[in-house]
Formats: sequence, C-alpha cells, structure tokens
Amino acid sequence: MRTLRVSAKSSSNSIADAVAEEIRVNGIAEIQSVGADALNKAIEAIAIARANLTPSGVDIVCIPALADMIIDGEKKTEIRLTVEPKK
Repeated sequence: MRTLRVSAKSSSNSIADAVAEEIRVNGIAEIQSVGADALNKAIEAIAIARANLTPSGVDIVCIPALADMIIDGEKKTEIRLTVEPKK
C-alpha cells in the first residue's frame, strides 16, 4: 500500500481514481494531507471514489487520524485518512 499525498493543488478526480485503484488492488488506501485546503480535496476525492466504487458493490468508510511531521524544519500536524471497504 502506498500513501497518497494530497495538496491544495491536487486534482480531486485523480486522487479519487488512485483511491479506487488502491481499494481494488490492496483493499485499503491511505491519504496524507496537511492544511485545510488539502483536507478538503482529500474528502472530495473520497466522495468521488465512493461514487465510482458503489456500482461494483463496494462501499467504503474513512477513518481519520492525526500525526505530527516536520516540513522545512517546522512541526506540522497532518491528517491521515485510511479508506477501506465497509464491513
């Protein structure tokens, strides 16, 4: 499983395609975002991925978590979103 890194400039549709592919291949996807705009893109992408996966009988859930990271010597809080099939 690879971690999908999302920024404010990311394409929601591209992220959604990557999330859906990770779910199909690995059964789980992990998204990393830092900042409100990046988180918004990530959530939008999850909604699009869900709409794309639903016709094939797959529904997904999102589990958020916080983690600290260092970017350019500054401590930042990232939000990691784990996306997996609903049980």
